[in-house]
Amino acid sequence: MKNTLLVILLSLTLQNSFSQKIDKSKDELKSGNSSNSSSSSSSSNSNSSRNSSSNDFGLAGLFVEGLLYVSFYSTIGDYRSENHLYNTLSKYPYFDGESGNFQKENDSIEYENLMRFDVENHFLYSNNNSFGNHLKAKFRPFQYFYIQGDYRELIEKNAITNNYSNLSLFQFNVAYDRIRFKKFNLGWTLGATYVGNDVQKVGFSYGLHTDIFAIKNISFNSAMLWSKINGLPVNSFELRGKYHKKNYFFSLGYEHLKIASPNYNFVTLGTGIYF
Repeated sequence: MKNTLLVILLSLTLQNSFSQKIDKSKDELKSGNSSNSSSSSSSSNSNSSRNSSSNDFGLAGLFVEGLLYVSFYSTIGDYRSENHLYNTLSKYPYFDGESGNFQKENDSIEYENLMRFDVENHFLYSNNNSFGNHLKAKFRPFQYFYIQGDYRELIEKNAITNNYSNLSLFQFNVAYDRIRFKKFNLGWTLGATYVGNDVQKVGFSYGLHTDIFAIKNISFNSAMLWSKINGLPVNSFELRGKYHKKNYFFSLGYEHLKIASPNYNFVTLGTGIYF
């Protein structure tokens, strides 16, 4: 009898220790954050009290105007005084041996109206029971902004039952490079995140990205994206080093995902090409 109880307790412990993070993420995203309703009602009450006590509209209007100006300058930039905003899109990184995603406006008239399509794919590996794939595409009609799509497929194997769980994560964003130097670019993204499978929910997303072209044929890039679905976080962080050879590259990096309460950490290995 004691041995039977020990076996049952041991099996329950093992099942908990090897519980599927993917299933947990999906279950939490489907049920949502139960505290949303109470927090929203309390926030609405606090907002109403603030509105009733606030009567200095002149000062508030001046503050809003200043905030809008600062926000516009920091997110879009001043095309009258910042020459780097006119730097043109390069054919591909290091096509001339030194330029990254952008080249100086007067360096080459040949590529002034260049359009570019970037495609990359990365294999994600955490352990033998947790892995996935990340496909990314960027359409750049010119140097001012581009459209980006990301598709991740995460797969997890239950070490006890040998069953597999999977999660499909899609991100669609419009991206803008606020800084466009030859060796460095930095910008923001704005769009939506969608979780497929049996979750099928979408949420607003925003993020930051940067590329550094420090050494010949080698670059480093990072990207952070925050979003909420059903009141819960769906965030991603990427950090990669790339070795460029003509119009393609090889990469090694790291990705961290937070989908509801579970966290996922992956080493990545990938390749990409510029059209």
